[in-house]
Amino acid sequence: MQVLSWNIQWGRGADGKVDLARTASVLRAAGCPEIICLQEVACGWAGLKGQPEPLDGPALLGAAMPEYQVLYFPCLEQGNGAGGVRGFGNLIMSRLPVGRVFRHLLPAPPDSSVPSMQRGCLEVEVAASGGALRILCTHLEYYSKKQRLAQATRLAGLQQEAVEQARSAEAQRRPRRPSIFDLPARAEAAVLCGDMNCEPDSAEYQAIVGGAGGAPAWCDAWTQCHPGVAHAPTVGLHGAEWPDRAYCCDFLFTSASLAANSKDVRVLAETAASDHQPVLLALRF
Repeated sequence: MQVLSWNIQWGRGADGKVDLARTASVLRAAGCPEIICLQEVACGWAGLKGQPEPLDGPALLGAAMPEYQVLYFPCLEQGNGAGGVRGFGNLIMSRLPVGRVFRHLLPAPPDSSVPSMQRGCLEVEVAASGGALRILCTHLEYYSKKQRLAQATRLAGLQQEAVEQARSAEAQRRPRRPSIFDLPARAEAAVLCGDMNCEPDSAEYQAIVGGAGGAPAWCDAWTQCHPGVAHAPTVGLHGAEWPDRAYCCDFLFTSASLAANSKDVRVLAETAASDHQPVLLALRF
């Protein structure tokens, strides 16, 4: 199976134009992976660059790719002054059956020195051929290193909690009752992806892969598939107004139990449909 992660900048390409039909075309050209994880998806948010009027990103992408189930988490959400709400956040599109959905707000310790926005992590359980698999899509804080580090630490904690829950449930092995209080534990097998707004040598990156007692919370699929090779850049490739250099800040991680199952990771460097590049993971599961 394949998992694609991409910060689409609300559909705004390196040319400064918002075109969600172009975004969908890139996703189709990538082979319509079973799972698509997108960041910076806007819904009804006025004033975004390149967008003459507010668009409903989740609805437009869902209509363009109707074979997918669309799940949206606007970590930033507020009333629009006209009886509705506007949102900005993460989206997961799945061609696999969807189970439970978790929406985690990530920590944002006060940091008045820089601007910031609320961040979150969308977690969706899907039924893959190998069993239940959790997909987590996130986008960490850009300006505040303090907040970004707290959020990275929380991502490691989310996986450690899931591992402990899965192993505790396996140890008990009690029959399940038809009750919302006795649902199966979250699966240990998981993929985490998104725009982490940090580089591979950063403290935030180390907080994501680090774990209690030296056990990794998450394993970087790139280093598993390309040992000893520097991460390919995921931003700075097509002359967008940001950034001023090429580097990697978009990652795909797997749970430790799936590290050896990562078969390939590729940065789709050709498209200029965003200021980020899509990253595609091939996973045996």
